[in-house]
Amino acid sequence: MTHATIHPVWVRIIHWINAAAVIVMCLSGWQVYDASPIFKAIWFPGSITLGGWLGGALLWHFTVMWILVANFIAYLVLSALTGRLRKKFFPIGIRAIAADLVAALRGKLSHGDLGQYNAVQKLAYLVVISDIVLVVLSGLALWKPVQLPILRTLMGGFDNARIVHFVAMGVLVGFFLIHVVMVALVPRSLLTMIRGR
Repeated sequence: MTHATIHPVWVRIIHWINAAAVIVMCLSGWQVYDASPIFKAIWFPGSITLGGWLGGALLWHFTVMWILVANFIAYLVLSALTGRLRKKFFPIGIRAIAADLVAALRGKLSHGDLGQYNAVQKLAYLVVISDIVLVVLSGLALWKPVQLPILRTLMGGFDNARIVHFVAMGVLVGFFLIHVVMVALVPRSLLTMIRGR
């Protein structure tokens, strides 16, 4: 008996590239952050940062930035062209989100069909897609504040762009941690992202 493919090859490749890129971006970003903290109470130990010093961290950050952006654009384009974006994430409604959230909190959310996302998953993925856009735009405002004055202004100025970038990164890390916990609770979902079914 053959099983239907849940995640095509291109989704799996993009997923794993994205996971690696986000990890490297966060670790190097934390090293950059430590050089000039926004919030004095928040500091990242060297053991969880990448780059060793500000210059090294920036090299990692700017190199992997292009991989993350290219990968993300490829995902959006392929998802739109194949109809996957519409099929996987829509429709979505507030009532369905509330019902699935209550079911999840009670431990009664069904995971029988891994090919279909529940409303909470749809919302989470749509939030993280939007968040990556915000991470990239705020990062560009920080990288080229003089060359991209409109983007810098939309972010509320350079200093505010740093806060937006930091908070957006925090949302990404939160999603990543919840994602890992959910995979641990439903290990079959990891297999579908490795072998496609």
